[in-house]
Amino acid sequence: MNDSTPESYFTGMYADAPDPWRLADRWYEHRKYTLTLASLPRRRYRRAFEPGCSVGVLTRMLAGRCEEVVAADRVATAVEEAAARTADLPHVRVRRMAVPEEWPEGGFDLVVLSELLYYFDDERLDLLLANTVRSLEPGGTLVTVHWDHEVPEHRLTGSQLTPVLEARAGLVPGPGFRDPDFVLGTFTRPFADGSLPPTPAEAEGLV
Repeated sequence: MNDSTPESYFTGMYADAPDPWRLADRWYEHRKYTLTLASLPRRRYRRAFEPGCSVGVLTRMLAGRCEEVVAADRVATAVEEAAARTADLPHVRVRRMAVPEEWPEGGFDLVVLSELLYYFDDERLDLLLANTVRSLEPGGTLVTVHWDHEVPEHRLTGSQLTPVLEARAGLVPGPGFRDPDFVLGTFTRPFADGSLPPTPAEAEGLV
């Protein structure tokens, strides 16, 4: 499959169930989200962007680590579910947005691309990653998490996405986690002089 996954696939999934991937109740998802948050090198982030937020389960978890979270999805029912899930969190904004053609204004020190990149054709994937690098502030963190089994609607697996991400100009690969079922990666946008922010141990004076 060379084309992007059509929008009708996603609207059809949500038409059949409000949480079609059972993100809120599967142990697999809870464990994956916990590992995602554990991979973030900073205790706190100023402003995060999570495109493809679905029903907002990870969005709510990210909110505990961020001063502001901008979450987005292209499917209206998913946006409604995510907004309801985070309605008590005034620092979370959920928007209907079709990335990569649409992208929020301003910079982010955290971008989360979870279960998203394998739905795009090469041209739109390139645009999405270009938008990510452009909006990621120097010293900022990108975390990616993707299913590592073949699926008809996925152009690539998590393992196949890894070299694409590692070769992206403007991003320095960091620690990751390879599970039998998914691949998690972290990346940093370096500062203008090419340096990187301190590691958690360095930031606390342990080394």
